[in-house]
Amino acid sequence: MKINRYEDISQIDREAKKDYIDRHSAFVYCDTNASKGEKFKVKVKVGDQYMHPDDPDHYIAWVQLWSGEKMLAQANFSEGTLGSSPGNVEVDFFVVPQKNLKLIAHAFCTKHGLWQSEEVVVKVSE
Repeated sequence: MKINRYEDISQIDREAKKDYIDRHSAFVYCDTNASKGEKFKVKVKVGDQYMHPDDPDHYIAWVQLWSGEKMLAQANFSEGTLGSSPGNVEVDFFVVPQKNLKLIAHAFCTKHGLWQSEEVVVKVSE
């Protein structure tokens, strides 16, 4: 399966391409430092400046949070989750890190496939 990645939309001329890339891309929001063994919040949001449709044949089906090769969590959605209106799927994941994290989020659109965020490195201290 092809993995789509975010491109800096400020460098893109066509509005339609900016919209397409942004509304499908996953973004990871969290601190870059955490304490070993303590609950740590990671927000994943799909889309930033543009909203994604929530139609029967076009919606975000799931969001995953990974650290390197290990999947940490997954949230599943069905059409209508956003009230059948365009919006940005947001998920707060809570993990208890034991070592440094290399966080990546994946989002799956039922019409446009798999999208991957940029990596966020979290340093975990004792």
